[in-house]
Parts: sequence; structure tokens; C-alpha cells
Amino acid sequence: MHGFGFHRGCARRALGSHFGPFGAAFIHGRGLGGRGFFMGRKLGSNELQLIILVLLAERPRHGYEIIKALEEHSKGFYAPSPGMVYPALTYLEEVGYATVEAEGSKKLYRITDAGLSKLDEHRAYADTLMGQLARVGRKMERVRQAFSGDEMPEGDVGYAAVDKARREIRAALIAKLEASPSTDELQRLAEILKRAADEIRRK
Repeated sequence: MHGFGFHRGCARRALGSHFGPFGAAFIHGRGLGGRGFFMGRKLGSNELQLIILVLLAERPRHGYEIIKALEEHSKGFYAPSPGMVYPALTYLEEVGYATVEAEGSKKLYRITDAGLSKLDEHRAYADTLMGQLARVGRKMERVRQAFSGDEMPEGDVGYAAVDKARREIRAALIAKLEASPSTDELQRLAEILKRAADEIRRK
């Protein structure tokens, strides 16, 4: 497909020729949203390139700022490594979608007009990617809260009853453990919790 191939150079070697910016996997909708993304916390290089353009369109950024922005957007669910982000930035610079300027030992990346045009061309998919990252992050946050002493966020319709039950279980368990239970009692508690976990997993 014209305009989606790799230039020769380090970015091609780092990312792999089958990933081009928004290449075949991107165009046909594979990547984010499949089981691999949610279970393996992975975005394809094509999706990462697009997301980087989204962030650069907001403002110029350093590489580490891109990593931090994605981590914050997904509430810690997705934080790409420097080994993923910097080759992607290098590629975007090579194809003319971004420019880079040195600031001491740091590099500041800016989106170009060509990069904005490419982002506009795939804006709907970019919004889908960012939306899914945010949604998965919210779900992960709820899971973390379920295992902490924090209350779930206000306004989450349908979660109030779950939050109340979770806090009651936590309080009951703490009270039991503070009473120095016997080995038999600890075993009974473990069996109760296991049964509850099994029931929760059922559809």
C-alpha cells in the first residue's frame, strides 16, 4: 500500500517491516481490542505510532512524557517501555510525521502537518484506541479498589452494592483475624473465601 511502507534504517530494524505506520494490521482493524491486548497489555507498533501522534497533536513532548501520559491515561494499565517508544518516534521522524529538536541531553518531538493529516485520516480509530485504554484503566482501577480499603468512585451506577458487600467482607475478615483464630478456623475462612471466589467467576 503506497505511503505505508518503512524507510530503510534503524526504525525498520527496531519495529519490523510488517508494522509500517498504521500498516496492514492497522488498516484491517487487528490489534487493540483482541484478547492479546487485554490479557497481554500489548499494543501493536502500528497502534502505538498512532497514539503517539495523538499525544504530539496535544503538545510537543519528550519520549518519557509520552510514556507517562499513556500510563496516566490508562491508570497504570499501559506504560510502553522506552524500547518501544523511542523506535516509534524515530520512525515517525523518518517518514515526516514528527520533528525532533535537541534540548541538552533530551529530545523534544513535535507533530508535523503531514502527521496531523495522517492523524485526521485515522481519527476515528485513534479515538477508539484512546477510549479503550481509558476504559480498561477504569476497570483495572475498580479491581484494585476491590482489594483495598478504598471506596469505589462515586457515580459508578451499579457498583454501590458490590462496594458495600466488599467492605463488609473485609471488616468481618479483619475482625476474625484479630481474634487469633485457630488453625481449623483459618481453614474454614479460606474455604469460605475460595467458594466466594468460585461463585464470582461463574457467568
